[in-house]
Amino acid sequence: MFLESTAVSPDAAGGNNAAALQQMGFESLVQNFDPVGWIVFITLAVMSVMSWYWIIINFLRNIRMRGRAERVVGTFWETPNAQDAIRFMEEQPKSEPFSKIALDAAQAAAHHQRHDGSRLAESLNRSEFVDRALRQAVTRESMGLESGLTVLATVGSTAPFVGLLGTVWGIYHALIAIGSSGDASISAVAGPVGEALIMTALGLAVAIPAVLAYNFYVRLNRVTNNQFDTFAHDLHDFFATGSRVGEVAGKR
Repeated sequence: MFLESTAVSPDAAGGNNAAALQQMGFESLVQNFDPVGWIVFITLAVMSVMSWYWIIINFLRNIRMRGRAERVVGTFWETPNAQDAIRFMEEQPKSEPFSKIALDAAQAAAHHQRHDGSRLAESLNRSEFVDRALRQAVTRESMGLESGLTVLATVGSTAPFVGLLGTVWGIYHALIAIGSSGDASISAVAGPVGEALIMTALGLAVAIPAVLAYNFYVRLNRVTNNQFDTFAHDLHDFFATGSRVGEVAGKR
């Protein structure tokens, strides 16, 4: 009685390995998703869409704001007539922050002037009343700059862990496959391991742009807030005294 040979030829082994490696692709991953895999994948997809939405929105908003800021502020100070300068600010789009700060200061000064001699004027002088309006305006516009930053920070900090959940789940599947078949060859574990690696890559691919964009916009907002403060101080001097500090110093 002769024993049949069970040796596998190198060509057959190579073919099996090549077929197994094809199971590590993204297409095979999607086809073999279980409920947990789908939840992780959809969560990462939603995170990516949300982060890229706010990345693009903030980019366009900063481009528009910085393109108008110098012209708006420069025109305001270069206009000889205060009424014409205020009218120019009223013509600016609602999304333009510098004009809104100037209009709040002008409205506060006009309101205080209309109530000159009343209890309002006795409790708060013109400088204090304008200063309070400017603080509120700067705070409001600064908060407007932070739109979407919470989403970017959340995605940047949690997406790697969501991807890690998919990684752990893929490794778990690989161990189950080994335990049920007793086969630790690449053909048995290629699919689950591929799922684990792809989930890790997806988590990082979602998180990295969100983190970079968050840091970039935080830096831009810090610069813009400094510009708000500088403009607000000049507005306070103008509406409280009738001229900017630099103009008063230049006349001495």
